[in-house]
Amino acid sequence: MSENGPAAGRGAVPGLASPHSLALALPELYLEDDFARGLVAAFDEVLAPVHCSLDNLDAYVDPHLAPHDFLHWLAGWVGLELDSSAPLDRQRVLIAKAVELYRWRGTLQGLRQLIVRATGAAVEDVELEESGGTSWSLEPDATPPGSAEAHLLVRVRARWDVEIDATRLDAIVDAAKPANMPHEVRVVQ
Repeated sequence: MSENGPAAGRGAVPGLASPHSLALALPELYLEDDFARGLVAAFDEVLAPVHCSLDNLDAYVDPHLAPHDFLHWLAGWVGLELDSSAPLDRQRVLIAKAVELYRWRGTLQGLRQLIVRATGAAVEDVELEESGGTSWSLEPDATPPGSAEAHLLVRVRARWDVEIDATRLDAIVDAAKPANMPHEVRVVQ
């Protein structure tokens, strides 16, 4: 499969032989007829890419092997919205790790891993601070730590070789954090 362009290898491919020739299915009476064989040969040429695609269907649903124009469709299967400007290898890894990321959804660890996968930042460059806290105490009416006002601060240090779109990062955080928690995103160059 090619990375050269949309639908590369899935249209009419001159000279691509069909692995399932229709001529073999003709009644014996028509096997000697040049017109009948020529007619089904034209269908073979049109259907060859279809057979080829179906024979390689497992590659289309593998994020590491799928043609790049299938990645957004494949991401839709796992509920992701891909950033088209991100490098292809980062998009492929994000799709491949989607189920694992959903397992940690709503946690700081899950949000950190999502930010790392989506932006290409290093784990140590992603800082998350949340204002709330919980605790238990043997003393009644003990004051829990943290602030009563919920807030999430996401700070990402962008290295010189990684460009991070703050607007896109804000949308990622907004989709992954708890719904009623206000947040702020800071990208530090």
